[in-house]
Amino acid sequence: MGSAMFDIGLNITSSQFAKDRDEVISRAHAAGVNGLLFTGTNLHESAQAQQLAQRYERCWSTAGVHPHDSSQWDDASAQQLRELARQPEVVAIGECGLDFNRNFSTPEAQERAFSAQLAIAAELGMPVFMHCRDAHARFLALLDPWLDKLPGAVLHCFTGTEDEARDCLARGLYLGITGWVCDERRGLALRELLPVIPAEKLLLETDAPYLLPRDLSPKPASRRNEPCYLPHILERVAAWRGEDARWLEQVTDANAARLFFSRPVAV
Repeated sequence: MGSAMFDIGLNITSSQFAKDRDEVISRAHAAGVNGLLFTGTNLHESAQAQQLAQRYERCWSTAGVHPHDSSQWDDASAQQLRELARQPEVVAIGECGLDFNRNFSTPEAQERAFSAQLAIAAELGMPVFMHCRDAHARFLALLDPWLDKLPGAVLHCFTGTEDEARDCLARGLYLGITGWVCDERRGLALRELLPVIPAEKLLLETDAPYLLPRDLSPKPASRRNEPCYLPHILERVAAWRGEDARWLEQVTDANAARLFFSRPVAV
């Protein structure tokens, strides 16, 4: 059986990839990463992500407004997002949600943009790619009314507590795990709760160029994360869950296909 790894979170529009995007994608495919989801964090970058997904094989994108950029949301944003979301490369609404840690946009602006994007996802029958930091209770309060209207949702880059994980899983959410779990300083609590996540609700991601796995050896001189390091995350997560990595590879790939596509991901 061929390799079947799917990176559900790659910030391909980052300036860190501006000079070598082709090589980054080629290295990912050569490493066995058979699918890549480019994250959109505002409408401009979402359009860029969609255009790049159109350019490369086995690549797709999200479209949405990140909580940091929620102050940009206005009356015209909803229609712009609808039009972008209808492009065939766009398979989810997001990255959207709440981030009360930094509050680069006010909580009120974040809540307005998040609620509006949940409504658009429900209207279009699309899954949601979500972000939550230091806002768990309010995040769920805004999400709950929409859950039965959405085909699916993932909380990407999950770094919360076991209780928060259980709250999300009880609502049927998928949880995205990144190289954060490989950090022996900050990732131990996340590592310990990995077995709480049912395999059928687990998704893997790099969040590149951020969150380079701390235990990667040798580390790239640039300290830049890339999707080609997803196999490292897979191996570590499987070991800490006590599962066979090849089995978990197939399960998480099937999870991505189930959430984002109406048919299995082509390899």
